[in-house]
Amino acid sequence: MRTYLVISADGHAGPPPAVYREYLDPEFREAFDSHQAELEAGRMVNTEFVDEWDEETGDHEMRAGYDPTVRDAILDQEGVAAEVLFPDADVLGTGRLASSPFGSGLGSGVGVDPSAVKAGARAHNRWLADFCATNPDRRIGVAVVPITAGVEDAVTEIRAAAERGLRGVMIPTRWFDAVAYNDPCYEPVWSTCADAGMVVHTHSGAGPADYPLGPGFLSIYAAEAWWWAARPFWVLVLAGVFDRHPALRYSIAENGAWWVPDIVQRMDEKWDGAHNTRKFGDAFKLDLSRRPSEYVDANCFFAASTPGADEIARRHQIGVGNLMWGNDLPHPEGTYPHTRTWIAERFRDVPEDETARILGATAAEVYGVDVDALRAVADRIGPTPADVHQS
Repeated sequence: MRTYLVISADGHAGPPPAVYREYLDPEFREAFDSHQAELEAGRMVNTEFVDEWDEETGDHEMRAGYDPTVRDAILDQEGVAAEVLFPDADVLGTGRLASSPFGSGLGSGVGVDPSAVKAGARAHNRWLADFCATNPDRRIGVAVVPITAGVEDAVTEIRAAAERGLRGVMIPTRWFDAVAYNDPCYEPVWSTCADAGMVVHTHSGAGPADYPLGPGFLSIYAAEAWWWAARPFWVLVLAGVFDRHPALRYSIAENGAWWVPDIVQRMDEKWDGAHNTRKFGDAFKLDLSRRPSEYVDANCFFAASTPGADEIARRHQIGVGNLMWGNDLPHPEGTYPHTRTWIAERFRDVPEDETARILGATAAEVYGVDVDALRAVADRIGPTPADVHQS
């Protein structure tokens, strides 16, 4: 192996507000201006950290989030051949870039008129398709699709996104007041995604919404954020979605994977019929023809951005073929601008074949990447085994 083919399964892209405005349906532009003004008025910015981050990256305008030339140069610098792109590139609160309009991105569009949320999603998807087209071999776009705001419209947007060349959809992490994802009303969404080869995603972002901005709020959010992003996972598995749609693929992004083995083990125990579930008879088998772990192995993937030592240590329990690496570019909690160092730190003692699978081979299969087209890129910029597995 000359170099590793590195594919980040979690990156973020999005332009400044003025650019998004042009991609919006005209009738929503005035409302967008008002919504952006409200966001500006409520911004809380850690200016000291922003200054440090600007100095560390040299990207004072955050052009990495939307400028294809700058983005490609950073990918080369970081040794990343291709990346999966989600919305909301600016998490510093500076307002230099915009979130997917009307909170339609990681915030799940909570508290906003559903028609505006759907318009914001359409605008982001149009922009993202154009951005991905600047280098389609290296960019894997994930459309924002607010399925809780209407299934029929969601199906229309999924088909439109697929026609534009996007390769997945991000659904709201939380359904809030809408019906949960085990409801049969979502069947057209799952079947459309399966038929179109669109990978379904949930992504960390939306967290607890029932706490006041009081003592411990941020700590409580950090403690619970993983649970909200993980919750759709067991809902989809246990509701038999993958039993009914065996071609459907699902990825949980930027949510770690340390929690996966224990959850899957407990799901299997219930299906098998453990002592503490005997009184329920065969209730746990009514919607699943196989053990939950079999659906996890075949249909579910974990895009663990900046995986911790615990995820690497538990990779066989998680599933080497289910774990995907991500760098979270351009977010500061990711590995940018020190990705090569982070990869060497985490994978130093991991065998080459397992390293290759986690760093890129699984993502290439999940998203139908043209590996031959990327090989020349990887040979030019990818880390070598010697770089990673140094003594």
